Amino acid sequence: MDISISPSRIPTPRPEWVVRFARVGLIAKGVVYCLVGALAFMAAFELGGQTTEEAGKTGVFQFILEQPYGKVLLAIVAAGMLCYTLWRFIQAFRDTEEKGSDAKGIGKRIGYAFSGAVYGVLAFTAAQLLLGNGGGGNGDSRQSLARELLSQPFGQWLLGAVAVGTMIMGIYQFYRAYSGKYMSKVQAQQLKPELRTSLVRAGLVGYIARGVVWLIIGYLLLRAALTSNSREAGSSSEAFQFLEEASYGSYLLGILALGLICYGVFMFVRAKCEVISAKV
Repeated sequence: MDISISPSRIPTPRPEWVVRFARVGLIAKGVVYCLVGALAFMAAFELGGQTTEEAGKTGVFQFILEQPYGKVLLAIVAAGMLCYTLWRFIQAFRDTEEKGSDAKGIGKRIGYAFSGAVYGVLAFTAAQLLLGNGGGGNGDSRQSLARELLSQPFGQWLLGAVAVGTMIMGIYQFYRAYSGKYMSKVQAQQLKPELRTSLVRAGLVGYIARGVVWLIIGYLLLRAALTSNSREAGSSSEAFQFLEEASYGSYLLGILALGLICYGVFMFVRAKCEVISAKV
């Protein structure tokens, strides 16, 4: 009996470097979100002289840099952000998630590429701070984007479309939370039973909090479009300030901040338990 195996049937080893990139990137993302949430909470209740302007992602990088061995710590976080960026680009361009080339699949892959681009900018910003080149605020970059779009023909419509797209992303975070899709690839059985329920709930709360931030950022972009004023645009730090200025703003911002910490914690869960597709 011929029991020879065709070489084409021999499974190729999974490229573990892709898995490592993903897990390191998720850990770095978790660290950043936990710090963003902690600084936003401190700003909400005026602890340690913290302000909402310092609570965005770039403010977190500055905070890390000011700690003992800050440059080493920031370099590690920047490297993690770069790993996350490369993983997202691999998902987008090599279709490791097998989303396909139909309209829905292309939309998913564009989302991966967009996420990669965002965290690539963050990695670049962290690198600039390491090199002593400042790096600019994340809110300034959105204002620059708004200013550039408004200078184009039909600029208000273009910026309005970006604003609506941003708010749709926020609504999608709610959908992921309430549908349970945020758990679709997480093998929760790897978690200790006494922690499983709490960590799963942390993910639910975290995605809701992230959705709120996206919605506020989208609203600020829409306001910039309607008023044709790029200075109305902003990122997470401006979103925190917007929330803080509302009635009971300190409490609302404090609750949101705790939600962002929950999101960061859930990134650690994903790093440990998520099934990473690495077919390249």
